[in-house]
Amino acid sequence: MMVSLLFAGALALADTARPPHPARPVAAPGAQLTLIAKQFKFTEGPAVDRHGNVFFTDQPNDKIWKYSPAGKLTVFLAPAGRANGLDFDAKGNLLACADGQHQLWSISPAGKVTVLADNFQHHRFNGPNDVWVNPVGGGVYFTDPLYKRDYWTTAPDVTGQNVYYLAPGAPAPVLAADQLAQPNGIVGTPDGRRLYVADIGANKTYRYDVGPDGRLGHRQLFVAQGSDGMALDAEGNLYLTGQGVTVYDANGRKIDHIDVPAPWTANLCFAGKDLKTLFITASEGIYILPLRVRGLR
Repeated sequence: MMVSLLFAGALALADTARPPHPARPVAAPGAQLTLIAKQFKFTEGPAVDRHGNVFFTDQPNDKIWKYSPAGKLTVFLAPAGRANGLDFDAKGNLLACADGQHQLWSISPAGKVTVLADNFQHHRFNGPNDVWVNPVGGGVYFTDPLYKRDYWTTAPDVTGQNVYYLAPGAPAPVLAADQLAQPNGIVGTPDGRRLYVADIGANKTYRYDVGPDGRLGHRQLFVAQGSDGMALDAEGNLYLTGQGVTVYDANGRKIDHIDVPAPWTANLCFAGKDLKTLFITASEGIYILPLRVRGLR
């Protein structure tokens, strides 16, 4: 019996001493980054619909573009509220961080705009920047950093740079997270239980637990790196942007880096009907990269 216990203990020690599984690149074997177009001023906020179309913004030119699985580019909406981050709800409406008027929009497939939120406790938002719709229940999270815009005709007067939550059917958002220097990218897990928030001002990315009422708690430092936009794949890997794309596994271990030939990589999502194409917005251009792993919508 003692020998068995000692043997079991030795196996446990050997198991803990094993190195982690080797990191696997996220790109498909032999895949190359491809420039699709470079006709924009600054691309941002890509989001994919249920048909695999990607919608993204050319923020300085005040347009939302559509990129089809067949590779066709068309303008979906202009003017577009100086939209930045985008996401789709379960009904197929495109949610947009329209910081031209400090607002969060819902845009129907036909292009009709509805303002979902423009203030917190009667104080005008800074400029909603990135948005994530929880697939479980449909609650909406969005970041509100302060980037002073020369096109603003009104000034923000909200206190702090925060994350807000708008519950389904609620008349106004509530404060979801504060104590952030400059929150930017935001994305959550498909089970709706965890939310990642990039504090680009502090060069950190945090992970929160999502409570049953949508409130956030148990903040943990995920990685000491900030990000502009973010995305999650089906393996639980988190993609951060800035100088190219850096990929971390679910434990915060860096597993890959994708070089992007642009001054700044702003955002990304997964494109196509199979969600196995990484769509990257970077400065004046948009790029695609075939993946071995499937992304999340």
